Amino acid sequence: MADAELAGLFAPFLAHASILIAVSGGPDSTALLHLAARWRALRQKGPVLVAATVDHGLRPEAVAEATAVAATASALGIAHRICLWMGTKPQRGVQAAARAARYALLTEVAREVGAGAIALAHTRDDQAETVLFRIARGSGLAGLAAMQADSARGDIRLLRPFLDLPKARLVATLEAAGLPFVRDPSNTDPRFARPRLRALAPQLAGEGLDARRLALLTRRMARADAALEAATTEAERRLGRVPAAEPGSFCLDRDGFVRLPEEIALRLLGRAVALVGTEGPVELAKLEALLAAVTDVPRSGGPGLRRTLAGALVTVRRHELHLCAAPPRGKNPPLAPNSNACGPGILGKRGPRS
Repeated sequence: MADAELAGLFAPFLAHASILIAVSGGPDSTALLHLAARWRALRQKGPVLVAATVDHGLRPEAVAEATAVAATASALGIAHRICLWMGTKPQRGVQAAARAARYALLTEVAREVGAGAIALAHTRDDQAETVLFRIARGSGLAGLAAMQADSARGDIRLLRPFLDLPKARLVATLEAAGLPFVRDPSNTDPRFARPRLRALAPQLAGEGLDARRLALLTRRMARADAALEAATTEAERRLGRVPAAEPGSFCLDRDGFVRLPEEIALRLLGRAVALVGTEGPVELAKLEALLAAVTDVPRSGGPGLRRTLAGALVTVRRHELHLCAAPPRGKNPPLAPNSNACGPGILGKRGPRS
């Protein structure tokens, strides 16, 4: 890989004083470690690079693999950390749990070493698998935007410099340089969904649905998602109000809310639930059901609506949609009052991305 191409791939790294490189020892992340080190050596100034490997405790070989990565990083002049996923592992959904643990551990290390970003070695092939995985699980438009080259995870940026490169090119780069890497057997284990989708890739490509075409789909979805998010922010500005007497809760002008395009209303409701809810991410299908219930409440008198979703209590009156944190389960305090004393909108959070 030419130096000029490296300069383009790693240009986003220059925005950070320190970057944590996630390295499993597989071909993609091994290529990331070597190429990032080479790019940094070509520059007089640039970010400090630190590497980290997560040992999930799922395979006995993982200890030796992590140790080998540490030796490789040391030879390249890069500090290295090994992170252990401790505790009992789930019997079902182990890959999803491992992924969540991996991101949590990497984020913790990034903060410890003062890194503002984590570099990940996802390729165009990974992007294609992600969008197929999400289609199969009924994701909405935001979920089909899949991974981005530069995104946020709390106060940490996630950088994916290889997102437009095919995996085969990285493997060829390592093989041409005689650089060793490991192959995780779980990547071909048919018990897991992603390996099954990976096995379908040649057939899909034969029908024109190859990784390049799927990556193009994700870029178009991301573009549409950004436009819809901007429209949702404008709707929030117009319709969102903070009840002066109720910190931590707010209301929406229901008359304006029910006139919104359905997708904008769904996103605005998702933002509201995510802001006050206490039970984690909102499931898209459940949010859609809540939106249907909210819009079906008559505006000319009649009973209102009281529903909970993801730890948020949603109440509807004739002209107002009120949201606050739901009471603890098993308790039934009086219905939270709705206030007409309102200030500027405060949501500012995305709804579900599934």
